[in-house]
Amino acid sequence: MIFLAAILIALSFSSMVFLLLMYFKRSQSLDIFHRMRRHNTKQLVTKKEDVREEILLRLYKFVQRISKPLVERNFAQSLEYKLRQAGLPLLGGEYIVIVLMSSTVIGFLVFLVTLSPVFALIGAVLVPLFYWAVIMTLIARRLKAFTEQLGDCLITISNALRAGYSFQQTVEIISSEMEPPIGEEFSRMNHDIFMGVPLEEALDTANKRIGSSDFELVVTAVLIQREVGGNLAQILDNISYTIMERIRMKREILSLTAQGRMSALVLLVLPFVAGAAMYFMNHDNFVAMFDEPIGQMAVGICIVLEIIGYFIIRRIVDIDV
Repeated sequence: MIFLAAILIALSFSSMVFLLLMYFKRSQSLDIFHRMRRHNTKQLVTKKEDVREEILLRLYKFVQRISKPLVERNFAQSLEYKLRQAGLPLLGGEYIVIVLMSSTVIGFLVFLVTLSPVFALIGAVLVPLFYWAVIMTLIARRLKAFTEQLGDCLITISNALRAGYSFQQTVEIISSEMEPPIGEEFSRMNHDIFMGVPLEEALDTANKRIGSSDFELVVTAVLIQREVGGNLAQILDNISYTIMERIRMKREILSLTAQGRMSALVLLVLPFVAGAAMYFMNHDNFVAMFDEPIGQMAVGICIVLEIIGYFIIRRIVDIDV
């Protein structure tokens, strides 16, 4: 039973990773393909790659057609907001369709392997949980990268303001000169301003989309300066210094709490490694523990306590700056 459960988890995760990699590959290849067609340059792709791109394009169009009734739903729009924070070029309805299709396929594959409806249901449920964990990880990683770039961005803006540029012009400079993710966000802001959206509204929209407390401080400073006046370049220099010092302090805290975070990881992984070793070295006694109700209760309690201990340690070493 444990061996079949391990096969189920491995198959589910490998299938989900494959689907994600296939989608990301599609988005990158189609972007290059359409740029080459737009500029009428010679295509440097093989016939095999053309066939693969055509299949992925047809699959994506199929997903778009199915997701049309879901696009305007409130829950789909809230999901789309999260996907934009993660940097994924997907609509909320498309994400829902992809998750449902992946859950169905993986649940069917697990049922073919295990012939168990329970395992098939577990595999199908793991798909949306895994996708959501990936999205939240991408959001946290993108927000961290944005915060680390924000200090240099503010220095560039303050220098441009001292050179005589307006704030709108500095937004365009940042969008073209800096790398993602901050370059992408300022490019969206610049596009909104170019389309006639007021600067205050464009800043507020970007602040809600990014979700960074540091950038919220910048937006507040810019809005106040536009109402009451003042030296915006000096204000941004002070904010930049504060952000860089905060980043330095966070890195120092990470180095000081590295032992505690490693202890939490060892606490979580070690029992499962020891259990796997006992399964192969003393198979009969190990399996007998799962056959008795007391043993099953003991294993369940141990797993719950392990998870609680892991989160307690992570909470202790997670120091907010």
